[in-house]
Amino acid sequence: DWLSSGVSAVYSFFDPQDPRRGLGTHMILWLADAAAKRGLPYVYLGYWIEGSRKMNYKTRFLPQERLGPNGWERV
Repeated sequence: DWLSSGVSAVYSFFDPQDPRRGLGTHMILWLADAAAKRGLPYVYLGYWIEGSRKMNYKTRFLPQERLGPNGWERV
């Protein structure tokens, strides 16, 4: 989804059967490049569940903000 402040990957998905492909990482890098070309400052990575092996790749992209029990926190 294209937003006024960035691009959202909330509804992006892929088949993780072959983890060597790194499709989640590829998707985020592509979206970051596309957002930068449009002058948009943010890429919203979507949902992340701590401890989820399938979502762990998202933790490598910094800086980021996460919604926790005390609200949004910068990581």
